[in-house]
Amino acid sequence: MEMDLLRFTTAGSVDDGKSTLIGRLLYDSKSIFEDQLEAMEESSRKRGDEHLNLALLTDGLRAEREQGITIDVAYRYFATPRRKFIIADTPGHMQYTRNMVTGASTASLAIILIDARKGVIEQTCRHAFIANLLRIQHAVVAVNKMDLVDYQEETYEAIVAEFQDFASRLDNIVEITFIPISALRGDNVVATSDQMPWYGGPTLLHHLETVYVGSEENHVDARFPVQWVIRPQSDTHPDFRGYAGRVAGGVFKPGDEVLVLPSGFATHVSAIETFDGQIEEAFSPLSVTITLDDDIDISRGDMIVKPNNPPRVDQDIEAMICWFSERPLVSRGKYALRHTTKEVRAVVRDIRFKVDINTLHKIEGDPEFGLNEIGRISLRTSAPLFYDRYNRNRTTGSFVLIDEQTNEAVAAGMIV
Repeated sequence: MEMDLLRFTTAGSVDDGKSTLIGRLLYDSKSIFEDQLEAMEESSRKRGDEHLNLALLTDGLRAEREQGITIDVAYRYFATPRRKFIIADTPGHMQYTRNMVTGASTASLAIILIDARKGVIEQTCRHAFIANLLRIQHAVVAVNKMDLVDYQEETYEAIVAEFQDFASRLDNIVEITFIPISALRGDNVVATSDQMPWYGGPTLLHHLETVYVGSEENHVDARFPVQWVIRPQSDTHPDFRGYAGRVAGGVFKPGDEVLVLPSGFATHVSAIETFDGQIEEAFSPLSVTITLDDDIDISRGDMIVKPNNPPRVDQDIEAMICWFSERPLVSRGKYALRHTTKEVRAVVRDIRFKVDINTLHKIEGDPEFGLNEIGRISLRTSAPLFYDRYNRNRTTGSFVLIDEQTNEAVAAGMIV
């Protein structure tokens, strides 16, 4: 039986213990090699740390270790008998918001850490807002450092109430689970804590192993962006013509009637090929090669869909963006836009508003976007995009803006 995979991200303010929590998860679930453990013990000794410094497991950059903070997104992989996991450890500093957006963009669950001594702060609201913006449907609010507030239930309950008040204004997070933990001492991370008999919920690892995330892929709207046209022209396959890519939504089966965009030609799927041979159905996020009954002029950036519910086709796009660049976004600015497998040019027609992440209020009338700011813009593209709203399909509803002079990715966008 193939185990399913959970991608999750950690977010929290500086010194809330994200890296320590991930280190504790890996350490207590026996996912660390002996040489890694020895190296961590040696580093901890040299730094004069009282305990084994589990944060050293994920903070790999020298600047991170020197400052004791996370700067870049660190990915860690581990598995238990129930599930495989990919963790994106994202930075807490406000100036690294763009790194958090990058790390969280593929996650199904977000762990938001709160320091039990500080409660809900500005960065907590920022991270919850970004998780909501990126349509992460499951959130775990881990109230960390409970050992430093004597494991008091009243402190924990006050933080839960405060966070719930803020979260009531968010629309995409479907499920929020609150867990009181101590990452340093291991309370309620992998094993149940004796220090908090008043808490009757699951440990963090048990929740990660059992949370149901199967409903997040869109298996209704059939979308297949063509990445590559395969024409081997060999003696064994003289006439083979297949279209390779990753299914972005829906289900494709041999015999299905399909529509090719932008030409609008209709045909049928003749077969679905993989490296291991033909399969009877393809669904998100499988990478496959589709062959069609008719020879149609199809190239990279085209999309194969089903005629009953095609995507929107338009050159005018409204989107929420997070700005990644030191150079500000200005109205009428021109950029390259990458959407699924298609690249077009785009001009910013209007900056609608920016969002004050702490109050969720709209700031209107500001003519430019600065680094890490989030808001809504309208774009005009040089050729039509085939898209869905981001809250319907995360793949066909997202894009990246690129500065053509520097080739730098300057924004991540979510089509509204």
